[in-house]
Amino acid sequence: MEKILDIIELIAYEKGLDSQVVLDIVKEGIIKIAQEEINPLYDYFIEQDTKERTLKLFYRKKVSPDDKILTKEEEATFIPLAQARLLGDVSVGDEVDCELQLDSMSRGAINKLFLNLEYHLQRSIEDQILQNFRAQVGKIVNGQVVGVDEQGNTFIEIESIRAILPQKNRIKGEQFKIGDCVRAILKFVSINKNGLQVELSRTTPKFLEELLAMEVPEIKDNEVIIFKSARIPGERAKVAVYSHNPRIDPIGCCVGVKGVRINAVSAELAGESIDCIEYHSALEIFVAKALTPAQILGVKIEQGQEGARHKAIVQIKSEQKSKAIGKNGVNIRLASMLCECDIEFNEIASEERKEEKIEGEKRGIDALSSLFKD
Repeated sequence: MEKILDIIELIAYEKGLDSQVVLDIVKEGIIKIAQEEINPLYDYFIEQDTKERTLKLFYRKKVSPDDKILTKEEEATFIPLAQARLLGDVSVGDEVDCELQLDSMSRGAINKLFLNLEYHLQRSIEDQILQNFRAQVGKIVNGQVVGVDEQGNTFIEIESIRAILPQKNRIKGEQFKIGDCVRAILKFVSINKNGLQVELSRTTPKFLEELLAMEVPEIKDNEVIIFKSARIPGERAKVAVYSHNPRIDPIGCCVGVKGVRINAVSAELAGESIDCIEYHSALEIFVAKALTPAQILGVKIEQGQEGARHKAIVQIKSEQKSKAIGKNGVNIRLASMLCECDIEFNEIASEERKEEKIEGEKRGIDALSSLFKD
């Protein structure tokens, strides 16, 4: 066990662990082996000899009177005074430390120690990796595709760990092949008997928000704040942003000069169309903005019962309704997700259509009247 502290530091360096973690594992392992091989009742402890770069194993006993009859169990924790004085000048009630030579342990005990060390080192490495990945949940990670199964699940290697990008978390139409570099949100991480389980996603709104933060310095600096985002992956998305600084245009910051920032994000999302709108604390105004590009005449909010969503009754001109709904209902769905309320339309005919309707009704009456003329 000579120079064991140097060996511990080397192991810690190679495994990427803190040397104190490795030292604690070694100490626990030595004490466990001593309990199995020598006496499980001894009060063991280990001291570091930094000069000799080694570890020393001791067990501690309390000095008892010579005339005290010790039981089998008490012999593990007490030592008669006469015997204790062979180790030094002590009195009844003092504690004495007895050293055990580590190199006197059997070969079997040493083998057990190494197996115990290997097992706990691996657990510590997994725990450290787990903590590192948990700290990245909700953040963008980069990795290389190492496999794609028959169900379309994509396996991506990140820091020597194989993560999974399930087909359900992949933007519709995306195809990956081995060797591709992929960015995604680290959605979930856990550990079980099969090891570390890491799940990625490219469909969550958080992915859009993190991509925007990478492209827009004002978001990273908290000058522009993302209130909420909603996505129909691969088709369209809406992002509500705002700024406490009146000199900053939050939408202009996100879009960038000639759309360079928002286009970069869209390209990463397989061409997903992204609308940036300005958040407003008044839900009526927020709903009206969320239904862009449609022009809204007015919004009335009906409060939902406890636990139920609010309902927004939107007044809109007939010719604007199709814009508000959007192709396949995408626009109204995104607006509803963004504002967290149900949206209904109160359609108002335009003046032109009103005149056409009145003229039509007049022509109908005139035609009907002519039938009864002589």
